[in-house]
Amino acid sequence: MSTTNQMEKTKEEVTAKQAEASPKRKKAPIEQPVATKKSKKPSDKPEKEKNQKDVSAKESKRKKSASAEIEMTETLAQTRKQQKKKQKEEKRKNKTPRLRIFPIWLRIIIVAALSVVALFSGLMIGYGGLGDGEPKDALKWETWQHIIDIVVKEE
Repeated sequence: MSTTNQMEKTKEEVTAKQAEASPKRKKAPIEQPVATKKSKKPSDKPEKEKNQKDVSAKESKRKKSASAEIEMTETLAQTRKQQKKKQKEEKRKNKTPRLRIFPIWLRIIIVAALSVVALFSGLMIGYGGLGDGEPKDALKWETWQHIIDIVVKEE
């Protein structure tokens, strides 16, 4: 497809969108030039038939645009709130229930367990790695009792 054909198609699409966006605008019908001399040739009849077909096509387009204009006025008559409510109701009707792989209660349990694991690993790293003690000693009760005694200073 050549670029000129593409440009023509995009121009046609733009004009079609503009025509749809503004249904109140009516284009003036294009009149064909009328011949000054009328000759009675057999070729005149097909031209008249073509003109009649053009007129009927224009009338059908006018009817369609009139119905589209009526629809637009009806939708404009509704307030914005009514339109939003209608859209929300349609969304709710069309919405499928969400299937969760992990239920919420399982997620809460997993987060709590991971928090406990993080606490104990932090204790072991802090006591054994940063301090001078054995990492397993951080989990013993005697170590914590000693720490509490130092903080409270029972005499």
